[in-house]
Amino acid sequence: MRSFLIALQFLTILPIKLQGEFAEQDIGRSLLFYPLVGLLIGIVLSLLGWSLASQIPMVSAILVLAVWVTFTGALHLDGLADSADAWLGGIGDKARTLSIMKDPAAGPVAVVTIVLVLLIKFVMLTVLLAEQNWWALIWSVILARTALPLLFLTTDYVRPHGLGSILKQQQSALHTRRLILAVAVVALFSIGLFALLFGLIVFLLLRYLMERRLNGFTGDTAGAMVELLEAALLIFFVLF
Repeated sequence: MRSFLIALQFLTILPIKLQGEFAEQDIGRSLLFYPLVGLLIGIVLSLLGWSLASQIPMVSAILVLAVWVTFTGALHLDGLADSADAWLGGIGDKARTLSIMKDPAAGPVAVVTIVLVLLIKFVMLTVLLAEQNWWALIWSVILARTALPLLFLTTDYVRPHGLGSILKQQQSALHTRRLILAVAVVALFSIGLFALLFGLIVFLLLRYLMERRLNGFTGDTAGAMVELLEAALLIFFVLF
């Protein structure tokens, strides 16, 4: 239960106060609850979209998107912004890429990237809400957060300290594999094989880019992966 609350506290802005210091094992186990938190986020967004069904789709979409960003504390958008700046500014240089990621200032590349991703989400939400395709919204959020334990399982964390380092060290490989298999089976019967394969392909592509540039990943690139996976999955559900 404590690990679930840690995951909920980290991935949302819900005012959860846990007494005492977090045990590293509890932090590591919190990865196993990321898909569940994704489900809760997806349900909240879908209920909001359903309650706004009588409104113009564009109005509903912008309100759902605003709640989406606010409810998650723009956590992954921050990682996307840092990664975008670093990816362009640190071309060909791992050390420079990592250095730029640590700079809290957002450059023009970061701003443009965030605007484009949010615009894509807004347009896709307009279509999905008009169709009342709640499963597409829910599964986009779930699969994007399921990608995080998979990334930690299969990829090196390149920074020596921080939350990511603890998550990597304390992660249970066996439980993570079981979790991913369970999510994949449920997704297969819910949204079909092609949607699942598409999400996996996007994950593998983003992981490849991280490995090629950094020989691993950081918290920022993990956050960027969540945002890009969400956007890509929304596009898939609209087009197919």
